[in-house]
Amino acid sequence: MKLAQASFIILTNIPARSVEASGNAGNMAMRMPAATVAPRREVSMAMPIITLTTDFGTRDPWVGIMKGVMLGVCPEARLVDLTHDIAPQDVLEAAMALESATRFFPEGTVHLAVVDPGVGGSRHPIAARAGGHLFVGPDNGLFTFALERAGPDGVVVRLEAPQYRLTPLSRTFHGRDLFAPAAAHLAAGLALERLGPRLADPVLLPLPRARRDGNMVVGEVLVADRFGNLVTSVTDKDIQILGGPTAIEVGSRNLGRLRESYVDGTTAEPAAIIGSAGRLEIFVRDGSAAAVLGASRGTAVRVRRV
Repeated sequence: MKLAQASFIILTNIPARSVEASGNAGNMAMRMPAATVAPRREVSMAMPIITLTTDFGTRDPWVGIMKGVMLGVCPEARLVDLTHDIAPQDVLEAAMALESATRFFPEGTVHLAVVDPGVGGSRHPIAARAGGHLFVGPDNGLFTFALERAGPDGVVVRLEAPQYRLTPLSRTFHGRDLFAPAAAHLAAGLALERLGPRLADPVLLPLPRARRDGNMVVGEVLVADRFGNLVTSVTDKDIQILGGPTAIEVGSRNLGRLRESYVDGTTAEPAAIIGSAGRLEIFVRDGSAAAVLGASRGTAVRVRRV
């Protein structure tokens, strides 16, 4: 494992923490049996990191409950909230949030994501290893970017080992009963393969890709952020392939050349920029491009060489 931070130590004895639960009228008591010992990692972070990405919001206690479960298993974990404001059930938006953020965390980080419209159904709960990071969540495409980038080196397992979950298992809150315990055990040093059998064909989202069409690249809007900026499927590399100056079109509207920064835009007029995630974004200075253009996911975007 590559050491991404100076705050790493060699651990020779990492005790596993297993969570079991029993409850009456919704009250859960967790106990941590000493009998189960996890395989040890050669190198581990002194304070392991777990990130959280959900569509739960922060009004209700669900995120806090998951944190409580994880701290009961791995009290030394550092819990980092990526976002809890994913649009409800929007798996693609969550996948893009993970893609934007995970590369800025050190190797060995565990990324817990719960955007799970299929909870209680037939979809598998999974954990994965890809690109030196660990991922835990439902098998619905949340980890598409990481798994595609990892290719054959990616490993996915189903969460089936009963000793690494809460019982009784709720059919409506797998974030608490399945995903949080699994993420915490991984952070504490449990080997991924101890969580369950391999899954050969995890669900991957059919990601919209930009395509070359003569002297232009054609893509589409993927998501709108909270500022109304439209993030597209066109990347900076797609634009570089065209060479020379370009003009941007959204729907039937010509936005002209790429801008260097948001301040280069004009109030109330949409413009285009390469955003921090390396994708073409449509913005309005001091406004919302989504509102001004009436654009949303799937709206056509063209970059034309001029």
